[in-house]
Amino acid sequence: MPAFLIICLAGIGYADDGAAMAAHHHAHQASAMPEEHHAMAMRGFYGAYPMSRESSGTSWQPESSPVEGVHAMRDDWLFMLHGYCNGIYDFQGGPRGDTSFFSTNMLMFMMQHPFMNGTWGMKAMASLEPTIGRTGYPLLFQTGETADGVTHLIDRQHPHDLMMELATTYSVPLSSGSSMYIYFGVPGEPALGPTTFMHRFSGEVIPDAPITHHWLDSTHITYGVITFGYINGGVKLENSFFRGREPDQFRWNIETPRFDSYSIRGTVNPTKDLSFQVSYGHLISPEQLSPDVDVDRLSASMTYNKAFHRGNWQTTIAYGENFNSPGHALPAYLAESAVTFCDRYTLFGRGEFVYKDELFAEGSPFEGKVFSVGKAEAGCLYDFVKTKYISFGIGYSASLFFFSNDIDGSYGDAPWSQMLFGRVQI
Repeated sequence: MPAFLIICLAGIGYADDGAAMAAHHHAHQASAMPEEHHAMAMRGFYGAYPMSRESSGTSWQPESSPVEGVHAMRDDWLFMLHGYCNGIYDFQGGPRGDTSFFSTNMLMFMMQHPFMNGTWGMKAMASLEPTIGRTGYPLLFQTGETADGVTHLIDRQHPHDLMMELATTYSVPLSSGSSMYIYFGVPGEPALGPTTFMHRFSGEVIPDAPITHHWLDSTHITYGVITFGYINGGVKLENSFFRGREPDQFRWNIETPRFDSYSIRGTVNPTKDLSFQVSYGHLISPEQLSPDVDVDRLSASMTYNKAFHRGNWQTTIAYGENFNSPGHALPAYLAESAVTFCDRYTLFGRGEFVYKDELFAEGSPFEGKVFSVGKAEAGCLYDFVKTKYISFGIGYSASLFFFSNDIDGSYGDAPWSQMLFGRVQI
């Protein structure tokens, strides 16, 4: 799939009649035309605003956020390609830690075209993370999903499915600059939570997933999503119907879509540098190994972005809470920030605090008990090669964990982790 998409875009971008093609290329704030003009040339999928406002699924980010990837325009068609690949050496300390070498990666292809009185679009995103193996990679205090359909994944991050998104969209303009749209995906991302961590500038460079992932944005791969939305200026209201169950342990297939759950989300972009969202979702039986437990999820977040000469700074603050029925009400908090300067240097940090009741397997005296966990992570990335279309970099991150003394015997005294990674990005 990734190779197929690259070949398709190359064929479009370098056709024999290229002299008749209006081409636009942008790679991480590098463009042949001024940024403002470039962003306005690329209309959003869902309304008459710059595409830089759009991110994963139907979510919004600040309009000043970098437009990443390679873009090409031919007549009324717009094509986009974006992706990255991380090669990571992972060391997780303490008695429950482990070491591993693996790759996290993603390739996304999008296109849009005027159709009748509106705009039709298509999104496809794929990953080769299933090659990591069903158990994923070591990540202390991470929980969620299953490796084999029998046991919970604990202290490991599950790999993403081969197909992360395969969706189509259609938007229709209304009076006074407003619009309505529909989004359908198998898989897709419902209107619930903030922009997914791997797509927001504040989090995409951080090599590991947040341990708050299943409180904020775990629905970003959902087999069966239909979203209806209304946009008026900087305000967006959405309602999604989707399959509540998270992906199973078979990462190469496409699962049967259902529409048993729902969510609502309101997003406000008051300025080009700010984006706020509040959302609520009712998820039917999200965990395969706890089929009788439904979850009501509440989420709120703010993202601030500031572009400056040869750099960009973005910060995201988010809250999520899972109300398990039956079960506990478990809140989570996240704050992360990343700043790129001189085009090549990126500093990043993430702080998290979450309450978890899945840290111990069946039979443990701590099974089902709630523990609070904190994590502080910081690191850097240096892009030693950076061209108009691709960059190569090397980075490092280190994390410290904070938790109740009751589980010192399992996790040790103040364990820490580190990751050394190489990164290739389109």
